[in-house]
Amino acid sequence: MTEGNFKIINARFTHKNIPIHKLERFSFKDVPAAASEFKKITDVSECVIVQTASRVEIFLIINLETEDTPDARRPEAKGLVINQIQDIWTSLTELDQWDIDHFDQTLEIYSGVDVYRNLLKLACGLDSVVVGKNEILDQLKTSIAQSKESKTSGRVLNKLFDTCIRVASQIRETTGIGENVVSLGDIAVKIAEENAGIDKKKHILLIGTGESAARVAKALNRKGYTFDVTSLTLDRATGFSKILGGTPIKWEDVFPSFDKFDIVFVATTADYFLIQSEHIKRIVENKKKGVLILDVSEPRAVADKVSTITGVKLMFKDQIIEMVEENENLRMAKVPEVEKLIAKEVPIIEATMKRIDAEPIISDVLASVDSIRKQELEKAIEQLGDLDENKIKIIEELTKKVAQSIVSVPKKSDEKSN
Repeated sequence: MTEGNFKIINARFTHKNIPIHKLERFSFKDVPAAASEFKKITDVSECVIVQTASRVEIFLIINLETEDTPDARRPEAKGLVINQIQDIWTSLTELDQWDIDHFDQTLEIYSGVDVYRNLLKLACGLDSVVVGKNEILDQLKTSIAQSKESKTSGRVLNKLFDTCIRVASQIRETTGIGENVVSLGDIAVKIAEENAGIDKKKHILLIGTGESAARVAKALNRKGYTFDVTSLTLDRATGFSKILGGTPIKWEDVFPSFDKFDIVFVATTADYFLIQSEHIKRIVENKKKGVLILDVSEPRAVADKVSTITGVKLMFKDQIIEMVEENENLRMAKVPEVEKLIAKEVPIIEATMKRIDAEPIISDVLASVDSIRKQELEKAIEQLGDLDENKIKIIEELTKKVAQSIVSVPKKSDEKSN
């Protein structure tokens, strides 16, 4: 198989085009089993699935001569690879009818060099919810290790992932984009620890299922804190909790039981006040211990008057945003440098992938030539008669150099100079 007769395809749903609480519907319960199913598509020889809290992506190697990726929206594309991807994806997940009807409009499809560029950007942290986060690099390592173990990946995808992970690690180290990364969630949880203390006895509520809520949930998970999660619909809270943890509860149950919560994170995009004084005043004032409410929503979702309720400490995003923005600005300032290095590396990765099948062939030829060299060397030494060890070594080195000059192996990408 050479670059001329295989195509690499990346099909994906990410937090950029699907709400995080809905991504769970597109996720696979058994990733190795799902990869095996995609490998059953005619002409598909390899599959790697990358599944995280903010994305579900599949990478496929398709043995095709065609230069064009089939478009699932065209009638003539029926039964072709993209349609089969959709059929398998929908059969392995819990998509509703709307998701199925709009599948081909929502799915992002990339091929060739765009796959190399996107994977490198992902590994460098440019496509993460929090730019620069090192977490994605570990997730990519886990994904390819899992694929190797289940034998759904092969020489092409193994090479691509190993190369991109190595190059991304170098870029991260060079630019420092992954150093001291803190998110809104990290700082919000830290403030809660400092102001209210968090332990296993504290009851925590997270209101919201968007990106800000995801950052808070991740920060809570990293610290090992359990929490309840709610949204205006139980469906959203349930989908969110399946990906990011937490116990989903009905919105209707929040205010009647508000007195059981010690810390409440509010992270929504609602354009009105979700929590007003009259919602919680009576029940909170009877609470023995106070409650800390951190509203990190944009715009604010908790009315100012809530802070006048006895026992309530209310803090807004404005009070912590300066720390977040300073950290984020430092990282965003490094993005152009990362993008510049990625642009330099993509052609090298492309060249590596083009010759991926040539290297073993040349290596086989070298092995054959070396075998012949050894046979002829033995004959020559025998004919030359008595030779000391030093002369034999000189002749052997000479024959090696002659053989290697006739057939040379291209340098591996690992050996290139940066």
